[in-house]
Amino acid sequence: MSIKRINDLRAQCRKQNLDGVIVTHMDHVRYLTGFTGSNGLLALTTTTSDFLTDSRYTIQARQEVAGAKVATVTSGLLDSLKSLDSLAGKNRRFGFNAEYLTVANRERLQKALAEALLTPADSLFTELGWVKDAGEIANIRKAVAISDEAFRRILPLIKPGVGENELAAEMEYQMIMLGSDKPAFETIVASGPRSAMPHGVASKRKVKNNEFITFDFGATVNGYVSDMTRTVVVGKASPRHKKIYNTVLKAQLAGIRKIRAGVMGRDVDKACRDIINKSGYGKTFGHGTGHGIGYYIHVGPRLSALSSDKLLPNNVVTVEPGIYVSGFGGVRIEDDVLVTSKGGIVLNRAEKKLLEL
Repeated sequence: MSIKRINDLRAQCRKQNLDGVIVTHMDHVRYLTGFTGSNGLLALTTTTSDFLTDSRYTIQARQEVAGAKVATVTSGLLDSLKSLDSLAGKNRRFGFNAEYLTVANRERLQKALAEALLTPADSLFTELGWVKDAGEIANIRKAVAISDEAFRRILPLIKPGVGENELAAEMEYQMIMLGSDKPAFETIVASGPRSAMPHGVASKRKVKNNEFITFDFGATVNGYVSDMTRTVVVGKASPRHKKIYNTVLKAQLAGIRKIRAGVMGRDVDKACRDIINKSGYGKTFGHGTGHGIGYYIHVGPRLSALSSDKLLPNNVVTVEPGIYVSGFGGVRIEDDVLVTSKGGIVLNRAEKKLLEL
């Protein structure tokens, strides 16, 4: 699979009249080569593939990297590019991903390839990994199943007096015990007024009675992630709790029904946003409705009011509208959805009705 991905990127280089591309972002490196370490670089030309790493990863790279010649270097990876015969020659055009390259590293790259013409080539990476193959979908399904089960296991522990950070630690422990490589991102556990923070990572706050608590978390299987959110009420839900929750659930289900190959991401967002707007909570829903997931947590396509992305078969996207009321609390409900020509297939099985614990 790595060889096919490298060849596809090589073909894109030809279309853009590039002699090659220097891949530095580790998520992209892993997707293209299979390397799971933290320090590696792929130098790709229209006929060659060179993978550089340091001595810590010599054995690992030889075991994992496919589709490229592996070399261990003693100086910095970018500095070592000057020693590659495959990149030698005057006025050769090499692309790089400017979005993930610092100014200092951009200068280091130019110094190493002093005779080359370097050009930002972010478009080469824009849709990298958006459309999944069967193996990728299988890994995501496994990650989703792990997160579903971890949520089920955490429910009996949600009670007044327990710390958000304790629940987050238990959630991550359960995912690891169920087979996750690692958490897909820093687990969000936000209770009471803090649940009005869309990215309220777990704090030491103790959960209290009669309030929302939101969990946003994900597992990782063979590098592929899940991303789900559930909100519950600790104790008894008030009419206000119920109205907010049921509005978000109605919006989320409408967004899922809209998903189909060929639909624009902004149209899925609109399906959710229209319902929240009509409820009177429109100003409290400030983020986009969703994003693609895959070999890292935020890939395309985007589901937002500003998105120009079109859904394609075998995209996997999140649908996660929310309402966030400052001083009171918030609700977000999120599933991972596989895009098909016939509609969206929800991969999650965890309960979505309002739970009062």
